[in-house]
Amino acid sequence: MSSFFTVPASQRKRKRTENATAVSKKRNVAADSAQSAKAPRRAPRDESISGSDDSDDGDRDTGFFEGPEGSSEESEDENETAAEKRLRLAERYIENTRKQLEDDGGFDAAEIDKDLIAERLKEDVAEIKGKIYRNIADQLDFEHASHVMGKSGLQKAITGCALRLPYAWTVSKDLVVEKWEIADPNVYNSTDPHRPTNVAPRRTPKRLFWRKGNVHKKGDKDFLGHTGEIISIAISDSGRYLATGDKHARLIIWDAETLTPRNLFTRHRDAVTSLSFRRGTEQLFSGGADRAVLVWSAAESAYIETLHGHEDVVAAVAGGLEVNQETCVSVGSRDRSARLWKVVDENQLVFRSGGTARQKGMDQLRKGRFGDRGKKNGTTAENGITGAPKDEDEITNYVEGSMDCVAILDAGLFVTGSDNGALSLWSINRKKPVYVLPLAHGRDPSLPPEEMSANHDAEVSGQKGPRLARYITAIATVPFADLILTASWDGWIRAWRVSADKRSIEPVGKVGKVPVEAGVDDDETSIIIRGIVNGLSVQERGDRGRDGLCVVAAVGKEPRLGRWMSGKVPNGIYVFEVPRIATVNGLTGESEDDE
Repeated sequence: MSSFFTVPASQRKRKRTENATAVSKKRNVAADSAQSAKAPRRAPRDESISGSDDSDDGDRDTGFFEGPEGSSEESEDENETAAEKRLRLAERYIENTRKQLEDDGGFDAAEIDKDLIAERLKEDVAEIKGKIYRNIADQLDFEHASHVMGKSGLQKAITGCALRLPYAWTVSKDLVVEKWEIADPNVYNSTDPHRPTNVAPRRTPKRLFWRKGNVHKKGDKDFLGHTGEIISIAISDSGRYLATGDKHARLIIWDAETLTPRNLFTRHRDAVTSLSFRRGTEQLFSGGADRAVLVWSAAESAYIETLHGHEDVVAAVAGGLEVNQETCVSVGSRDRSARLWKVVDENQLVFRSGGTARQKGMDQLRKGRFGDRGKKNGTTAENGITGAPKDEDEITNYVEGSMDCVAILDAGLFVTGSDNGALSLWSINRKKPVYVLPLAHGRDPSLPPEEMSANHDAEVSGQKGPRLARYITAIATVPFADLILTASWDGWIRAWRVSADKRSIEPVGKVGKVPVEAGVDDDETSIIIRGIVNGLSVQERGDRGRDGLCVVAAVGKEPRLGRWMSGKVPNGIYVFEVPRIATVNGLTGESEDDE
């Protein structure tokens, strides 16, 4: 008995019915008549390449792209495939575009390839590797940086700032979060003849609105606001999320546009002393007085992980710059250690400090090396570039008591500031600092005898007190660049440069200059900033800093974490606009402001 599966393959073919045969014959006759009226059928090879039948090529394409001599062009296209036709039309479009550009003034293709493509690819590769590839410290004119101040009118000190142009955010001990609008120099320095002359463009930062917490809600855990002094702030790169922390261990994620609180986190067991977003992401790192570093996701409003290891308060934390690696660097104040955290690998690298300011550099002050370097930059050692005293016999050792701030340069380098005024450069390949710059912001004047001691003998003897070092209160860096900005209470923001061999820090100068028309000499007594710089934030203007640098400093009359110093100065923010040095034929020249 045979079946379908046992019959040979040659006998399994199904026979067509007569109706099907008739329909197919009619279809073939109609197709043959239509084909005879058109051009000869192309080879099967052409049909497979074109991907479309003859009617698409003849009716649709030639009509749309028909030139002035449509008949001759149509005859040339008879033996052309659809792929060849698309290539020919693309070449014609490119040729027409090239002629149009040449008529408008022309262009240099080699120069465009070099500037826009080759250089950008090199920078992208260097950024992926996480190395310093931009030397911008020599391209900025810090001396001619303009500065303006915006007064907040708050009674207590401003403790921090965050910048994401064209806006800036500040926090204060008054439980107030403020949003400012930063003016663009291209607007108020514009030479447009159509600009109204009767209205002067605004230069000072404008306070848009503010939000304040309620101290009476301290016992209410569900209260979506701050109940203690706000001492930390951070903004994401996207500008969508703002994070703030207070002394009552409350961490709040805000909508940065409207300053609307989104989420409240109370996982810290003590004050939230530092906040930082990882570059290019919404991942947030928070350091607290509970000696822990916590990892959050601001976009998902979720807690991720807790990092333990510090033996004292986490004074500052800096999110990593590499987008593909979850890393951050934190410093513990009195344990004098910096730690590089690798969240995914669940490990940490510990860097120990605790030396004296004389460890690297104070011996060189005796030989006058730093003094010569200060003269080259047009600044003496005493005015703060190196902080060296005039009388070398007064040199003393300033022992490091705590590490208070940190900033990342690239994947392998970071800098820290200490209470003895030392600015330290670190490499992830060494457990000790690569270089220590002592007394970055100089020293305070000697204490008078009546303030040094309550004893009458001390006042009568006339013996002055010691000169204390000004500790570094804030640090800011530009990602993957050689520029470092530091601040204290000496009245200046100072710029530093990482050397070409990545093994030392060199002074660049002060940011800003007292106007000559003010009638004040440019020395230590003529300062720009009155108060303590509790926060420093920086961002480049234009495409990769082509329009200069914007620096915002949060200035208060008290330190961020205490009240051991206080002065009668207005609280507010200082905005510095650092222009680029003018270049002529690729050579560095004088600034445009000198004209």
